Amino acid sequence: MNLYDFLIGPFVQFGFMNRALAGAIILSLSAGPVGVFLMLRRMSLTGDAMAHAILPGAAAGFLVSGLAILPMTLGGFAAGLIVAVLAGLVSRFTIQREDNSLAAFYLISLALGVMLVSLKGSNVDLMHVLFGTVLALNNDALIMIGAIVTVSLVALAMLWRPLVAECLDPSFLRSVSKAGHPVHLIFLALVVLNLVGGFQALGTLLAVGLMMLPAAAARFWVRSLEATCGLAVLIAVVSSYFGLLASYHLSIASGPAIILVAGAIYLMSLLFGRRGVITTATRPARHRVA
Repeated sequence: MNLYDFLIGPFVQFGFMNRALAGAIILSLSAGPVGVFLMLRRMSLTGDAMAHAILPGAAAGFLVSGLAILPMTLGGFAAGLIVAVLAGLVSRFTIQREDNSLAAFYLISLALGVMLVSLKGSNVDLMHVLFGTVLALNNDALIMIGAIVTVSLVALAMLWRPLVAECLDPSFLRSVSKAGHPVHLIFLALVVLNLVGGFQALGTLLAVGLMMLPAAAARFWVRSLEATCGLAVLIAVVSSYFGLLASYHLSIASGPAIILVAGAIYLMSLLFGRRGVITTATRPARHRVA
């Protein structure tokens, strides 16, 4: 086997590999920037909680129409928004913080979703919902992911400055503008929307991985927000490509393979990045001068 057959051949010979790569690359375009903002807003675990929160809605769509894309997508989006709103209301009108509310609601959602899938489906269906089937993406799924990414990128472009301001100083933004709370809610909706898109390929348990791991890895290499978002997208695309390649040649699950490659890039960035452990430890200490 020559290098071309090893690196390019699977995506040329098999349509399912081609569609899987296309879906993962399209999803990476918005998952990377959304993950960067989640990280900067110290909401990384919130993204994980929201990924679990979409499960009962997707399971309800599965009960109604099986593995049809549109009902599961709409159900997952509705469930994620409901959990986000409920967690916000609980934190607003009670003494409980929003992260505690999200933890409670996501555990309830996870259990409810697994139970709903178990009512009608088999263990195979449950694995499909939890871990996704990126190799089974069809044209309808690609169109759905493309629409989600388009909406996300347009919304990020329109809300870029308020989002940056809220990351730096949310109290200041709320003091000078009434856009603070709406921007926060719209951003949560974008998170849910991208998780629903990622759910089609990676399942509810792994969808957040394509958001957070590339974003966290990019942070070790660059400083500016724009560069971090761009590098996060690049890392997500590279992870998707080599993850799918590994799944084909090693006969392993494609979704976990993509996330493991992203995890390996994160660990390498943690050690060898411009702001990583080794570089920081070996860099000469700077002395302040008058």
